[in-house]
Amino acid sequence: MDNKAQAENFSRSVAKIKEEIKKDLVGQDDIVNNVIIAIIAGGNVLLEGVPGVGKTRLVRTLGKTLKLPFSRIQFTPDLMPSDVTGTNIIEKDADGRMNTVFQKGPIFANLVLADEINRATPKTQSAMLEVMQEHRVTVANKTYSIAEPFFVLATQNPIEQDGTYPLPEAQMDRFMFKLLVGFPSVKELADIVSMTQITMEETADSVVDGATILEMRELAKTVPVAPDVLYYAMRLVARTHPELGDSGETAKKYVKYGCSPRAGQALITAAKVRALIDGRYNVSYGDIDALAYPVLRHRMKINYTAINERLTVDDVIARLIAENAKEKGTGKLDADAEKPAVVVTDTADAESAVADGVAAESGDVKKKKKFGKKN
Repeated sequence: MDNKAQAENFSRSVAKIKEEIKKDLVGQDDIVNNVIIAIIAGGNVLLEGVPGVGKTRLVRTLGKTLKLPFSRIQFTPDLMPSDVTGTNIIEKDADGRMNTVFQKGPIFANLVLADEINRATPKTQSAMLEVMQEHRVTVANKTYSIAEPFFVLATQNPIEQDGTYPLPEAQMDRFMFKLLVGFPSVKELADIVSMTQITMEETADSVVDGATILEMRELAKTVPVAPDVLYYAMRLVARTHPELGDSGETAKKYVKYGCSPRAGQALITAAKVRALIDGRYNVSYGDIDALAYPVLRHRMKINYTAINERLTVDDVIARLIAENAKEKGTGKLDADAEKPAVVVTDTADAESAVADGVAAESGDVKKKKKFGKKN
């Protein structure tokens, strides 16, 4: 099967998943599309929205559609790390001897809903770091692997702040996307009420399984990224750093600190999946621009100037994209793209590209300062 045929087959499979999800979920098309992208890409998602907009129903429907076990963890201030990962217990065997047995926690599932994750203490939140990044759990110096595919969808309420603990930056960086779930329109609200009057149970059918998702993930890894598109994405990530000499006016004026190299990795990985969903076997500039918002919004911090001018993080990202787009066709991106002679097909290369770009630009800043002293 050629690349075009594989991309079209990939697109049809995702279309079937969306069709089944629509049986149980009204609206939220962008949210559903991005969640599917994250699952196939192997990332995690942070959903921010008010209660009752369908976050739990989305994960349960996904579990049924993808034929994957679903688990829900309700995060509260008294939740302990062992309540999430599991713990060792003592059991008596048939001979009357006492043995230590590991009892798995709710994190041992393919799809995990971490509901109101910011209500748990930092100690419990830190228990999620290893499992979200490495898909494994370490208890009493023994490591247990999580079955693939593994996906965490965490939620937090943007309104309530009392009794909550802000997620540490290290944990925020583990989320591939941060998605903002808006309130449904009047028509969507009417459709939701009509649907739930008939049944509260999910009616979606299984259309793919975990093995198929892993096959789709492997196919996405093979999608080539042209050097100019790669460097367009890496330049966008680098533009979030106001300390760099060539970051642009927007970052210098509105950004407190920028994104980590994981942002570049997530941007390229997700863009490959988005391209296949559209039936393409190549990543475009449009893929990068569209995914910049969910990838960057939780990894960068805006400063007081932006807040004072009533700008949101998304407003600043839009300005960064506009600045970055101006370099297309000027030869500046093309000159950068000539540095690597290979097309990136491994997401680890994307992370390395961001790190190299940041280091190079930091070196440029130092050179300029040194040159200024001589003069």
